[in-house]
Amino acid sequence: MRTKLALALLLAYPTVLWAENWPSLRGPAFNGTSTETNLPNQWSRTENIAWKADLPGPSAATPIIWGDHVFVSSTNLEDDSLWALCLRRTDGKLAWKQEIGKGIRRDTRSTFAAPSPVTDGNVVVFFYGNGPMVAFDFDGKEVWRRNIVEEFGEFAFMWTFSSSPVMYDGKLFLQVLQRDTPVSGRGFADKPNDSYLLAMNPQTGKTLWRYVRPSEAQQESREAFTTPVPIEYNGKKQLLVIGGDDLTSHDLETGAELFRWGTWNPQRIGHWRHVPSPIAGDGIVLVCAPKRDPIYAIKLGSSGKLDDNAVAWVSDEERDVSSDVPTPAFYDGDFIVLSDVRKKLMRIEPATGQVKWAVETPGREKFEASPTVADGKIYIVNFNGDVVVFDANDGSMVHQVSMSEASENPVRSSIVVSQGQLFIRTNDALYCVGAK
Repeated sequence: MRTKLALALLLAYPTVLWAENWPSLRGPAFNGTSTETNLPNQWSRTENIAWKADLPGPSAATPIIWGDHVFVSSTNLEDDSLWALCLRRTDGKLAWKQEIGKGIRRDTRSTFAAPSPVTDGNVVVFFYGNGPMVAFDFDGKEVWRRNIVEEFGEFAFMWTFSSSPVMYDGKLFLQVLQRDTPVSGRGFADKPNDSYLLAMNPQTGKTLWRYVRPSEAQQESREAFTTPVPIEYNGKKQLLVIGGDDLTSHDLETGAELFRWGTWNPQRIGHWRHVPSPIAGDGIVLVCAPKRDPIYAIKLGSSGKLDDNAVAWVSDEERDVSSDVPTPAFYDGDFIVLSDVRKKLMRIEPATGQVKWAVETPGREKFEASPTVADGKIYIVNFNGDVVVFDANDGSMVHQVSMSEASENPVRSSIVVSQGQLFIRTNDALYCVGAK
């Protein structure tokens, strides 16, 4: 009887089989993709919208989703405060909100609410660029709280620190890759500022280990706004970290380095702050050099300090492949690269770097939010909140729609896929696109 009922439900609601959570910044596989199908590809601000939820202020944080819970990090412009929000996925209504602290920014380019929250289905962890890290249960009750700045010192960044936490293999990870000397009065003046990786117990917040990551980079090149990326390769689980002129891989149990590569800045240029996180696929890790410089493809499988023998290929002028801010995605065996500086979207073969197709992004506004890929479609959004959908097979444009009015706060949050719906964050609202 139970078997027949279960089969009937599956036949009646086949999309349940492919329903997937979006638990962290770059999704369930840490690569900007989802296995969801039957996703929307036509909508407006009023058509094919399940709900719209007003938000109290801007933030570059990407919403995360677990079941019927939508977690959003936000500012509140009315009282200059930072908030952790939970919305109901079914209708967008506010389930709970918690104030984290006062003061939302130190510069005009970002806010302290830029890091995205993360969840393992038991607790949700919010982190903010001025130091607070707070975990809640799904009912909004605070589970634990700590302040990274109070424990280890103010972040030595020219701009606002915005790396997002990551959960993997039962651990919570945070990276802080910063200058060794103070900048604009931030950071220790009487001793070096360590760059480090921090592993914590997500249920208690207790430190499991702290690994100090060395670097020969100079000045701003030590600063990284990247987020660690967990991978498993040849049966070995590890954490990829990029910044300070180097790509490193780290053991999950101790933080110890498994390999290090960094031959791309031999002159030690001092203004190469790093923004795109690493992305792995098909035995290759893509490393996007800053500004308009090339992309490097690093072969996985070696250990220790690597030289140029580890480089599978480097993009050249002919391929014209680069990305200064967006993190690429890995989808259906290929890398999807969005270049904010060259205004291009490309599909690239991992082993050779061959560009299968390349198209120009429309309009004059920059696309800095990282691309999201699912159901054969690529979703990107620009500073003005204009969303463009491309066919992942040939790069043809499927849909273009404006989801926001122009604002002094650029839209930088990536589009999220979950439960057959799209979630699009602008400066003042979160849209759920698809059937109610």
